[in-house]
Amino acid sequence: MGRTGATNDPPGLTHRSAAGDTSATTTYTSHCAGGSAFIPRAWHTPAKGSPRRAPGPGPDTLAGVTAPLDLIATCGAGLESVVARELSVLGFEPKPIGVGRVLFRGGPDALCRANLHLRAADRVLVRLGEFPAADFGALFDGIAALPWEAWIPPLARFPVDGRSVRSRLSSVPACQKIAKKAIVERLRHAHAAHDLPETGPEVAVEVALLKDVATLTLDSSGVGLHKRGYRPTVGEAALKETLAAGLVLLAGWTGRRPLVDPFCGTGTIAIEAAMIALNIAPGLARTFAAEHWPAIPTEAWASARERANAAADHANARGGLEHAIHASDVDEHALALARRHAQAAGVERHIHFKKMPFADLSSKVEFGVIITNPPYGLRMGDERQAEALYRSFPAVLRRLPTWSFHVLSGRLDLEGLVQKEATRRRKLYNARVECTFYSFLGPKPPWMRKPHPLQGRAGEGLVERSEPAGAQDSDVASERADDDGANGTNARPRPSPQGEGAGPVFVGGLRERDVKELAEFEARLTKNARHLRRWPDRGVPCYRLYEKDCPDVPLVVDRYDRFAHVVELERGHSRAPAQQADWLDRARDVVARVLEIPPADVFVKDKPRQRGLTQHERKGRERRTAVVEEGGLKFEINLSDYVDTGLFLDHRVTRGMVREAAAGKRFLNLFCYTGAFTVYAAAGGAAGTTSVDLSNTYLEWAARNLSLNGFHAPSPTHRLVRADSLTFLESHAPGPAYDLAVVDPPTYSRSKRTEEDWDVQAGHVRLLSGVIALMAPGGMIYFSTNYRRFRLDEAGLGAAAAGRGLTLRELSARTVPTDFRNRRIHRCWRLVLEAP
Repeated sequence: MGRTGATNDPPGLTHRSAAGDTSATTTYTSHCAGGSAFIPRAWHTPAKGSPRRAPGPGPDTLAGVTAPLDLIATCGAGLESVVARELSVLGFEPKPIGVGRVLFRGGPDALCRANLHLRAADRVLVRLGEFPAADFGALFDGIAALPWEAWIPPLARFPVDGRSVRSRLSSVPACQKIAKKAIVERLRHAHAAHDLPETGPEVAVEVALLKDVATLTLDSSGVGLHKRGYRPTVGEAALKETLAAGLVLLAGWTGRRPLVDPFCGTGTIAIEAAMIALNIAPGLARTFAAEHWPAIPTEAWASARERANAAADHANARGGLEHAIHASDVDEHALALARRHAQAAGVERHIHFKKMPFADLSSKVEFGVIITNPPYGLRMGDERQAEALYRSFPAVLRRLPTWSFHVLSGRLDLEGLVQKEATRRRKLYNARVECTFYSFLGPKPPWMRKPHPLQGRAGEGLVERSEPAGAQDSDVASERADDDGANGTNARPRPSPQGEGAGPVFVGGLRERDVKELAEFEARLTKNARHLRRWPDRGVPCYRLYEKDCPDVPLVVDRYDRFAHVVELERGHSRAPAQQADWLDRARDVVARVLEIPPADVFVKDKPRQRGLTQHERKGRERRTAVVEEGGLKFEINLSDYVDTGLFLDHRVTRGMVREAAAGKRFLNLFCYTGAFTVYAAAGGAAGTTSVDLSNTYLEWAARNLSLNGFHAPSPTHRLVRADSLTFLESHAPGPAYDLAVVDPPTYSRSKRTEEDWDVQAGHVRLLSGVIALMAPGGMIYFSTNYRRFRLDEAGLGAAAAGRGLTLRELSARTVPTDFRNRRIHRCWRLVLEAP
């Protein structure tokens, strides 16, 4: 598909310009029988600097077209019915004629109004003709028979686009060349023109063949209709304006109900929605190719713009929107663009933009609508984050029980992730990504229980505050007659509407058995809290309170001084996602009540079971930190963002052992995490410490923990080394460098900074052998893992310490604290090298 000028001309016809080249000149010579040349009517020599023109109608006097025109509104696949409804509101009789094409008829005023008012259409084309074209001769003759002179003046540029689908004339460039030649031949004779310089306004032509039928059209829009004029800067993955408007129209939103877009990006959905509700014609701030066509009277454009402005003024006189549109995102740069775009569109006072994560979404207003385009997670590395986001939908949206939700997503598994079947689905394309527009309809507002007639005169493009004709619900809107979509673009047939809007989309609440489970949980938690109530007075303010004590309540509750940290372990249950979220909220309330702390100081997270080399992901970015004490030492913990807070409570006893053994020792901490063992070693009088981790975040955290306890780091005494632990060991200078070491590696690890994944079972001999090689005689190593099926390779370690007298002893029964119900929370060994 492309534009081309005429080449390989037939005898007697030469052409010296390429389409689109405004500086080129076209010269044609036709020879009659006997060799005498036929020259059209003489051209007058123009004054210097003025355009050449033939006698008779020229570019300034070309008669306007008055007969009804065949017009085609093009659009993205799946939006045909939306465009057809727009045309109906404008007073036309639309007829979908194929994927992305809707035919309607009208005079020049229809062409003007369609360009100005259509929101979901891409272009408005004038269909000049349609005829069978099985060969190039038929194509040439059919094109040459059309009245091109009525549309293309002598000076106009007329580039030719082409496409061919399931036709014998499959060469698009060849079809373009034939079309160009036929148009040139017709214009030369009709305008009595010696030259066609193509220096004037553009009249773009398309020759399209489908099943050997040629359709010739002119593009009246020029630049695509999505170019409204308010968005000069396009953000990353920005939604096209026509698609955004199509989503709003598919949702049936007209301005009476509250509207929220929680993933607004650069604000396109919110801006298009505001323009719809305020009846601002999308084409008012731009120009169109046909405005420069002599065939379309300038009066038609002036009248259409005047009526469009009057409609917008009428809507503005009513006081604007009943509810401000709310649009939020976590990207401040995108929000800055959104605010500029809204200002350029003239709707900034009707949209409230805010930086906010989706998890914080809530509203006290009833019967609202969400229309949004969340991240798809189709790029490598984003899929798990996107899955977690979609799985959170029920927990967040349950807070809006009377709302309806409309989501455009490239995730075809969305319904499975949210565990809810959509009320309806429509297949659409966002750029080249196949998407589905999922609609989850909530209960109908009281004022929408009965149909409302369309108010305003046909053809004015007015959208009154009452709902469109036949729309029993703003969100059920407009899909009754064409629910399967034009050309079968819906993903699946729509369910029966009888149950639509009957109740909340994501139903929460507790069942009788849930209430009973929580009562048992509260009783057990109360008993445990009473049993451990004196621990803070004994210097242990951080301890485990509850660990799946009740089989039906798979929670782990840890107390960190005046805070509580609750982790939900993965377990099958029969609650719907929204019910599960309510259940967790009630569990949070139980913890707050029993521990007599504010609910805001109870942090609840989920912990899926690890599978293969999966790792636990970050849970948030709130950065709720606190400083707590353990063993008379201070530690910073993060309560909001990770499953692990930064202080492993199950190693409380082991840390005490390290402090007792650290006096005067050179201490090594591999996989140091937040440096808790290092702080204990320094407090025990270690001569020096070396802490190794691959994460800058953890090393900075370790530095803060050392500083909280009066130890300066990094420093020559307390080294912080960013490195992979195995690489650190293998590149270390040989010789006895350490007297005491702690090795507490993860079970599995996958990092972009290392060439291989870590597996503690497969790699522990290599790891510990490297540590043994650097230990002084009499050196001591504490090795721990929480991998339940771990088997220590004593033979392999004995071989690594050959001749050095290695003693191995498992200490797990001693190192697991008594407040841990799970006595296999970790396994711990002490490895001691024989002293000289």
